[in-house]
Amino acid sequence: MDDRTSATPETEIASLLAQGRTADALTALEQLSTAESADRQACLRSLKATADDRPELFEDVLTPLTEFLSDTDRPTRLTAAKLFVAVSEGVPEIVVPAVPTLAERLADESEFYYVRARCAEALGYIAVDHPDAVASPEIIADLRVSLEFDEPEVKEKLAKALCHVALGDPDRLRHQVASLADHLQADNELVRYHLNTAIVVIGCARPERLTDATETLLACLEDQNQYVRGRAAEALGLLAGADGETSVPTDRLEALSADEEFVADRVRFALSQCRSDATDASTTDIATIDAIRTQTTDIAAEIRAPDTDGECPHCGLSFPESGPPLCPGCGTPL
Repeated sequence: MDDRTSATPETEIASLLAQGRTADALTALEQLSTAESADRQACLRSLKATADDRPELFEDVLTPLTEFLSDTDRPTRLTAAKLFVAVSEGVPEIVVPAVPTLAERLADESEFYYVRARCAEALGYIAVDHPDAVASPEIIADLRVSLEFDEPEVKEKLAKALCHVALGDPDRLRHQVASLADHLQADNELVRYHLNTAIVVIGCARPERLTDATETLLACLEDQNQYVRGRAAEALGLLAGADGETSVPTDRLEALSADEEFVADRVRFALSQCRSDATDASTTDIATIDAIRTQTTDIAAEIRAPDTDGECPHCGLSFPESGPPLCPGCGTPL
């Protein structure tokens, strides 16, 4: 029996990829470009679900998929961008040829901001391992300027992308510390966390650059989120270690000595740098790019998880466990 008879039109291409029938999948993608909008979206959603689990299947089909990033239908472009995010997160090296198209969508001021945000997110995943392919001055400028968007979810994706650019090559953002610090008081916790993390990573390579963010980092020591406080202490420690006559006030740090473990460890590191003490063995994995790279995804997931069941993490509105994907109070995706 032909396996294709059990596949619906919107899942056929995903089925062909799973079966290793790349040539047939490419033929089907050619036909998809002329299909109805609803069919294009349904197919791309199916492909995105496949990419979540098996992104490596897309190595030979990404070129024709890039045309959907410029589709005339906005929902199709957004779904295609989400597909590229999934593949970029799993196997970023195969998405490198699509960087020019992703960058073009990011730079298009007339593009729907959620499409631009998803393209930025995909570029960020690529930048971690392939900074030369992504972190051009033009793309960095587009990411930085786009932080001015008011939509919290959009700012979150852009801050995340900038954090990933720093993790790939901190020198690419060495001139952007002051611009990043301008957003360290954003309402969104993840924006504050990602940008603080980016600043710490820059400081690992260029600690002297953190001078431009000193006052804002000190303010972040009072942030409600422990991971923001911890990263701020970490950055101040790097700054103190780079300047024998540092102006980092030790009393502000000492006040956090009994804070959460994540914060207290970084406060201990910062105080040791302020006092030029010998490195504490318990802080050897602090202020290193490799350690930060392994921590960031899990920390972001913890921040994103709501503190209480049945409440919107953004506005606190209570709703049933089987509630809608959008908060009925503030409209934020849950």
